Amino acid sequence: MVQTREPARPGATARVEYITAEGYRRLEEEASFLWNTKRPQVVSALADAAAEGDRSENAEYIYRKRQVAEIDRRLRFLGQRMDALTMVAEKPRDDGRVYFGCYVTVEDEVGEAKRYRIVGADEWDTSRSEISMDSPMGRALLGKRVDDEVLVKRPKGDIYLTIVDVSVDP
Repeated sequence: MVQTREPARPGATARVEYITAEGYRRLEEEASFLWNTKRPQVVSALADAAAEGDRSENAEYIYRKRQVAEIDRRLRFLGQRMDALTMVAEKPRDDGRVYFGCYVTVEDEVGEAKRYRIVGADEWDTSRSEISMDSPMGRALLGKRVDDEVLVKRPKGDIYLTIVDVSVDP
């Protein structure tokens, strides 16, 4: 007799995914740019390439068709992600704990301090010092307070960090 595992109820294991208002706005701006600016430009270039004649050997036509398909694919993805995300517009509580949306200053073992903002998985950007709440560091920091020491298990090796400051404002 073969035993099979009962499937989970639809949505029973679904995780709520968060995004800051700024991150959501960036996704909206990208979708708007693709739909209102980029796609019309590419479609116009596609029409020009199609007017040149034999489409089967027209590299420009083939390239533009692929470009339109890539834009449409990205627009579908953005629409699905934006529908699935829960935007957190209000500031986190200012009680000294690290929450989603907080700015956290940490100091490593050699005394080097760095400041990060805890954001959603769809918006992290190291150039803006934003880290995902789902990253090893984000998971280690959430819920901690100033002067707490946390162990961050990273692929390139574990590191101890001390939380120096937590704020809700940049």
